Amino acid sequence: MRKIVIIGGGAVGSSIAYHLASHPGFSGQITVVERDPTYRIASSSLSASSIRQQFSTPLNIAMSRFGFEFLRTGAERLEVDGDQPALGLTHSGYLFMASESGLDVLRENHAVQRAEGADVALLSPGEISARFPWISTEGVAAASFGLSREGWFDGPALLAAFRRKARSLGVAYVARDAVGLARAGDRVTGVVLADGVELACDVAVNAAGPWSARVAAWAGIDLPVRPKKRMVFVIACRTKLPGCPMVIEPGGICMRPEGAVYICCRSPGADEPDPDEPPLEVDETMFHDMMWPVMAARIPALEELKLTSSWAGYYEMNLFDHNGIVGAHPAAPNLIHATGFSGHGIQHSPATGRGVAELIAEGGFRSLDLSPLGCERLVEGRRLVERAIL
Repeated sequence: MRKIVIIGGGAVGSSIAYHLASHPGFSGQITVVERDPTYRIASSSLSASSIRQQFSTPLNIAMSRFGFEFLRTGAERLEVDGDQPALGLTHSGYLFMASESGLDVLRENHAVQRAEGADVALLSPGEISARFPWISTEGVAAASFGLSREGWFDGPALLAAFRRKARSLGVAYVARDAVGLARAGDRVTGVVLADGVELACDVAVNAAGPWSARVAAWAGIDLPVRPKKRMVFVIACRTKLPGCPMVIEPGGICMRPEGAVYICCRSPGADEPDPDEPPLEVDETMFHDMMWPVMAARIPALEELKLTSSWAGYYEMNLFDHNGIVGAHPAAPNLIHATGFSGHGIQHSPATGRGVAELIAEGGFRSLDLSPLGCERLVEGRRLVERAIL
């Protein structure tokens, strides 16, 4: 009987556990090690939980396509004892706006998306105004708008559903901290827990998210993934914004509805500090000084917004090329990494889980070839750059 130990029980780790346990070609024991079963600071719990096809790399577009279909049918897929989870999938597009300086990149990304079959439209300023009259197009040269298969969902509900379904299929969850790997030569033979217990394994999976570089280091691997703090602000607006999609302002500020309110976020610019693993404390100065003025200029109704709450979580940022890392590293061939998604991990967790399950059960990717995300590119210095990172 094969023994698989997955380090990290967030959306990616639990998706892997579910897909592997339900794979007809797998027979064995699956254990998920999750140090915090409350998921208090897990990226899956703190994510804005949105899904889009508007990426710059074909593989990410394909992963999102599968992810959206999975969410659409997830209630049936993840049913346990007749109880179907409510994943809260909302069908609404992303509106990526570009200034004149960003127009070439927008067009190039749009061409890739169209070539991959994404249902996206390139809008002129006049067409933006016609669809969304509450948006000011001052300084906007064009926008790319997702017409279908984009939106947002209940991320914590998806995580809980993956976990519950996996456990119903026999997956064991261990609420302890992994602190090391037992090895024989270049192979991992077990995962060592903080209390000294060693979980023997034939394959280990590193799905530790923002902390995955620490797990990789136990095998002597330098994984370029770091925890980067990202803040989400919740605002209320008196004026209705009919049909509001996910709005991405040319400078990178994002905003979308969340029930009766709106959530918005912004990543630091290239010239701003972005330290590794800072405390998860919200700095409202960013909102008041760097976001609100820009948002109010773009959407005049937001001049009268009210900041109602906020939170902070970690991106598992892949510093190498902002793309996921999926596969084994030559230094440890039975340690599979599934991390580094740089903000799009939860939307790609269904495709990642299916792919890693195929890799373990069948020895290779079958449904969707995830090999471009493999560790070989790290060793060879060959970047697969994702330009559409939010």
